[in-house]
Amino acid sequence: MTMEPIPVTCLDSQETGLLMRIGLWLRDHRGMVQKIQWGVVILYVGLVVTPAFLPLPDHYAHLWDNLTLFAQFLFWGIWWPFVLISMVLFGRLWCGVFCPEGTLSEWASRHGQGRSIPRWLRWPGWPLVAFIMTTVYGQMISVYQYPKAALLILGGSTIAAMAIGYFFGRNQRVWCRYLCPVSGVFSLLAKLSPLHFVSDADQWALYRKQFRQEYRQYQNHGLPKVQCPTFLPLKQLNSASPCHMCGRCAGHRDAIRLEARAPGSEITSGATEATRWDFLLIVFGLLGVAVGAFHWSASPWFVTLKQALALNLIESNWFWPLESYAPWWLLTYYPEQNDVFNLVDGVALLAYIAVTALVSGLVLSATLALSGRALGRWSTQRMYHLSLGLIPIAGAGVFLGLSALTISLLRAEQVPVFWAESVRGLILAGTGGWSLWLGWRITERYAGLRKRVTAMLGYALAVAWSVGVWWCLFFYW
Repeated sequence: MTMEPIPVTCLDSQETGLLMRIGLWLRDHRGMVQKIQWGVVILYVGLVVTPAFLPLPDHYAHLWDNLTLFAQFLFWGIWWPFVLISMVLFGRLWCGVFCPEGTLSEWASRHGQGRSIPRWLRWPGWPLVAFIMTTVYGQMISVYQYPKAALLILGGSTIAAMAIGYFFGRNQRVWCRYLCPVSGVFSLLAKLSPLHFVSDADQWALYRKQFRQEYRQYQNHGLPKVQCPTFLPLKQLNSASPCHMCGRCAGHRDAIRLEARAPGSEITSGATEATRWDFLLIVFGLLGVAVGAFHWSASPWFVTLKQALALNLIESNWFWPLESYAPWWLLTYYPEQNDVFNLVDGVALLAYIAVTALVSGLVLSATLALSGRALGRWSTQRMYHLSLGLIPIAGAGVFLGLSALTISLLRAEQVPVFWAESVRGLILAGTGGWSLWLGWRITERYAGLRKRVTAMLGYALAVAWSVGVWWCLFFYW
């Protein structure tokens, strides 16, 4: 007996809302999406690979007449800052539709060996470790300033993504799910998004019941399936954090649709449980390591630390660390640009970032712990949940740190940027206020008004510290 193909969904796009139609468009136009993806891959290769083989720009070069400077401005000054903004506005749409590493990793997986994913690769701490390693290493070799350094880090990451895709999984994004250095950051920022794909459990069950009634005579015909490229359990889909917004599951079993929600509601409602890895990435990563990475070049404390190290070495007649240099792929070494790190510079840089991360992380941990304790009996999970409220200010700091290069390049071209300080102040104040609001809503889940007010005193200290570490960079130094 010949069977008619069973549709994955019976949703009529004419009878659905705009957001649902957008989700269905992503599902039904995979060819167009793939063309967009490969177009971004070509642009990515042009911006990252080509400048690495060109001479470094001289002091008289401009954005409009030097490809290296133009690529630097477009990639680090425009591309990356606005990728961060896209996470807050649209969820991880960048990951599912535009990311070149994701595209290449999935392509390699499609033609690879399809091995099972080993347990060590699925360790949930990899995004935190990868973020710290790439951030610190990027500062050591001046990744934002020199195209060879950018090619080494980004090209290495892309090759690793393709290798992981080739060996493990089949038509899936193993690298994106478990190892991508920015996956953890994107996952946190996506919690703020007003858009997400969500699964209706009741409709899922109803579809299953109707399917069985209609097709029970065909024993070998199973329910329609969709392979999520990041291995998400579609029946429980309710979080924007791991979802790459690719739209492949839109309309699946009449239960999954793209919907709007209040920004940050995933955090305040507890739709997903906060983990210790979220806590560590926010407190010691974004508000620790990232702060130190952006701080050191402007910090007077870094200068004091480096001078103290140098004086101690001179007094001990140890001159070799001051006169020793490493290759450019270990420490910045561009003598033609008068930009060279000796071993003392490297040690001071690592020490400054480490101390900044430790001090900031411990201060925030203490304030969040006090805030959580004020809500009731000690609960580590409650402290983790409170830390999610700091995501807006943590993300804003990284955005402002990256956009500092944008401002510097515009100033070098004599473009008026008198508005920069005001905009930075507004962003810090606005995201700080947003974090306070999220903290207030989170406390609502745990205690009454009196305890909530007490808890907010400690939480306000955490927000003030988070704003203050970025305020020092942009307004104090």
